[in-house]
Amino acid sequence: MSYPFRLLETGFHDCYYNMALDEVLLESTSGGAAGALRFYGWDPPAVSVGYFQGLREEVDTDACKRRGFDLVRRISGGGAVLHKSELTYSVIMPLDHPLAKDDLGESYRLLCGGLLDGLKRLGVDAVFSGINDILAGGKKISGSAQTRRMNCLLQHGTVILDNDVDVMFEVLRVPEEKIKGKLIAEVKERVTSMKALLGKPLSFDTAVDAFTEGFKTALGMEFGALGAESFSVLAEEEEKARLRAVEKFSRESWIYKR
Repeated sequence: MSYPFRLLETGFHDCYYNMALDEVLLESTSGGAAGALRFYGWDPPAVSVGYFQGLREEVDTDACKRRGFDLVRRISGGGAVLHKSELTYSVIMPLDHPLAKDDLGESYRLLCGGLLDGLKRLGVDAVFSGINDILAGGKKISGSAQTRRMNCLLQHGTVILDNDVDVMFEVLRVPEEKIKGKLIAEVKERVTSMKALLGKPLSFDTAVDAFTEGFKTALGMEFGALGAESFSVLAEEEEKARLRAVEKFSRESWIYKR
């Protein structure tokens, strides 16, 4: 039995809208709407923290303010992330979908297969590693996080287009300031970007095209079967997302929840 997904390329927005739309799409899918594969970017750059993290312990809020970076809390778990030069994806589906495996590790591995296929199309050989990372040349190029609620699964994550480790450590706190230099050097050895791997910048649109085909081929995702709805955020979803960005995700009561 085929299960068509919506393919949504929603462009660049602030972090509050981005997180709000992911949550609204999750609710829509829970209510019977089609699942979604979404690609998006961040403007302005932002730092997101996982649902269970203490923001003040993880993020230098003064440094973010100086840089003009926004702060947001995700509904998914995982660690603090600087969203700057990256492609972000989210995939949403009911828990009874064949791609929504019960085992968390197996689920990550399966869904990240779309990223691996997309990377291959861009000329990058990569492997799945650990619980939710993808490595290329032995260095991290992608990480993902997942949440399950309302009988649905949401997995979202990043593919690093370009990275600036020095800026990352400026806005993220480290346990001991005196070892920051050592940590920066270690991360530069462990993290890479598409620009570094390809030797040239990779455009957002080119990345979207490659990863769309990756998910379609590796996971058998079907797009277009829903007609006009296949490639659009519904008007009521857009309205809900914009309202929720203001009423939930941009509020300090949510951002500083822990």
